[in-house]
Formats: sequence, structure tokens, C-alpha cells
Amino acid sequence: MRQGVRARQREKTRRTLLLEGRRLFAEHGYGAVGLSQIVSAAGVTKGALYHHFDSKVAVFRAVLETVQREVGERVAAAADAHDDPWLRLTVGCQEFLAATTAPDVQRIMLVDGPAVLGWSEWRSMDEANSARHLGEALTVLVESGVIAPQPVAPLAHLLSGAMNEAALWLASSSSSDDLADTQAALARLLEALRAG
Repeated sequence: MRQGVRARQREKTRRTLLLEGRRLFAEHGYGAVGLSQIVSAAGVTKGALYHHFDSKVAVFRAVLETVQREVGERVAAAADAHDDPWLRLTVGCQEFLAATTAPDVQRIMLVDGPAVLGWSEWRSMDEANSARHLGEALTVLVESGVIAPQPVAPLAHLLSGAMNEAALWLASSSSSDDLADTQAALARLLEALRAG
């Protein structure tokens, strides 16, 4: 019984560290946040932090994983609300752009993520959380003839790259029309993929 209590306390401490780390990274950026700020905000000791994470990078990686998973889940939920495979693709892609306009997502996932972890690790994490769904959706559309027969991997990487670049641009845009304009451009780009 005591082990169960300790396990719940450890999990609560970890969740609190991630919550406060996310808040601080989103507000100030990775470079401006120290471990002492995270432990102070979480109300724990550095020893408690080191029980869960071996460095600030490890805290950030766990925060980024959470953010990417949330974006992936939001995209999947929007796409899965439709039975038509084409709608699943287009709605999912549009939802990705909308989800990445949240300031904490922009800062953590798009700006600091690749800079802190390096492009390869960031891309691998992105692949596990979002790009895989895109590839699956494109495979269904190619197999059903909605999109002309072609290798799916290059197409998925091109679309993913385009959407990530658009999301980065939106992170620095100042016009309230930019999201709608970007979503309209994405709709035209996707429509050009349809066979016939």
C-alpha cells in the first residue's frame, strides 16, 4: 500500500514539473529558463527533479513530447469525426494549422523544439506524433484512387514540411487574416492532389 502512495506521489511530482516547465518554457523560451525556476514553480527540490529528469533538456523533451502528442490527438480527433477519407485528410491538415497557432505550441514545438533538440530528433518526434497519421491518410487515398498512384513517403514528407513551415510562419505573423489565408492556400494545394 505504501508503494502505491509513493508511486502516485512520484507521478504527481512529475506531472507538476512538466506543467510548470511547460508554462515557463512557453512564457520565456527554453534559453531563459533555469532548473531552479522549474523546481521553485513546482514547489519541489532539485533532488525530486533529478529523480525524474537528468537535465533541463530532458525536462524540455518531455514537455515537447506532451505538446506534440496533444497536437496529434487534436488533429486525429478532428479527422476521425469524418467517414470520408478525403475529408479526414483535409480536416486533419487544417486542424494541424489551427492547433499550432496556440502560443505555447508555437514556442515549444516549432521554435525551441528543433533548436534545443536538433532537427533530426525533433523530426523523429514529429514523425511519431503527427506525420504517421498523415502517411496513413495518404495511403488510404492513394489505394482508393482519390490521389493518383505514387509513393506515399515523399508526398507525406512534402506535405508535412509545407505545413510545418506554414505553422512557423504563422508563429511570426501579425495579421489576423493569416491563418485563414494559409488554410485557404493549403486547401488549394491539397485539392491539386486529387486524381481527375
